[in-house]
Amino acid sequence: MVTLDNLENYVNMVTYIYLREGVHRQMEAFREAFNSVIALKYIQIFRADEMDAVFCGHGEHLEEGWDIKTLTETCHPDHGFTMESQAVKWLFGIMSQYNSEERRNFIQFVTGSPKLPVGGFKALNPPFTVVKKTLDRDAQNIDDYLPSVMTCVNYLKLPDYNSLETMRKKLEIACKEGQHSFHLS
Repeated sequence: MVTLDNLENYVNMVTYIYLREGVHRQMEAFREAFNSVIALKYIQIFRADEMDAVFCGHGEHLEEGWDIKTLTETCHPDHGFTMESQAVKWLFGIMSQYNSEERRNFIQFVTGSPKLPVGGFKALNPPFTVVKKTLDRDAQNIDDYLPSVMTCVNYLKLPDYNSLETMRKKLEIACKEGQHSFHLS
């Protein structure tokens, strides 16, 4: 029985079980497999942030591919949108102005991953697709709806908003509030 006297010990034991013993076999299997590719003794000199940079990349190349030209070449409008659609043009304009954090949030929202693969949007498989969000017959105002996604196919379901500013605000809300959630799928 857990009491105030043994609460700290209980929390420590539960944490140990979940984070150490509960995944011990999986971590050992990962360590063994990783060691078969790169000997662990050679990577011990790296800090965690350096390992992240080695395996996930860093630097200016992560900023590439967010210009309107590249977005136009690599992203596919479909199901109600074309490259000539005002909403698609607005979307690419908004995306091209994103800072690093906004890019991360957008990619996390659309793909379920915080980073694009090596090669950027060109390497997304399936490719990033923006489709026109269909609404209920009873929908009163398109501007009241948030964009939604299908992360398994990199689909952004975007309402055909009445203004650029509305689109910008709704994307910001969706990208922040829709992280790690199926509410906006």
